[in-house]
Amino acid sequence: MSKIVHYVHTSLDGFIEGPNGEFDWPMMGPELSAYSFGLHERAQTFLYGRRVWDMMAGYWPDVESISDDAHDLAFAPIWREAAKIVVSTSVENPGWNTTVVRSVDELAKLKEQGDSDLLLTGGADLADALTEAGLIDEYHVVVHPVLLGGGKRLFAEGRSRRPLRLVETRMLDNRTVLSVHAVTES
Repeated sequence: MSKIVHYVHTSLDGFIEGPNGEFDWPMMGPELSAYSFGLHERAQTFLYGRRVWDMMAGYWPDVESISDDAHDLAFAPIWREAAKIVVSTSVENPGWNTTVVRSVDELAKLKEQGDSDLLLTGGADLADALTEAGLIDEYHVVVHPVLLGGGKRLFAEGRSRRPLRLVETRMLDNRTVLSVHAVTES
């Protein structure tokens, strides 16, 4: 069975995007970049909801004409070649080695049959649905030194309690704090 690993960047005040949808604040230093590449090596498949998929598909295929950032240039070929799953009822013919599943239940079946991990990057809506369904196995949360003052929260309010076990915590690039939590039995 596959594990679903949620890897996400958040502000200190708990937002994954700013009040106007901004995502210009995370900074990828060499240690954070290396950590992210390690997760990509572990997980053979990237997992996205529709909104994050739209952002990724609009950036990574042609990143060389948009960015000269070393992390971006190293990650682009990995993204283009990797298997990807999008959970969406509206995405059609996504290209880029991508499978579309229409529901969390359909994804649960793929997880059960899989033999390598799925890496969910970013996204609050799909992460929330997968958390509520008990499908996320690990949370890898990178806290950046910024207060956004509003926006989309990392975790929705009013959800069930979920016990977690702290697996790791460390500072990366003298700037961000990584915490890794595994889901435990209640």
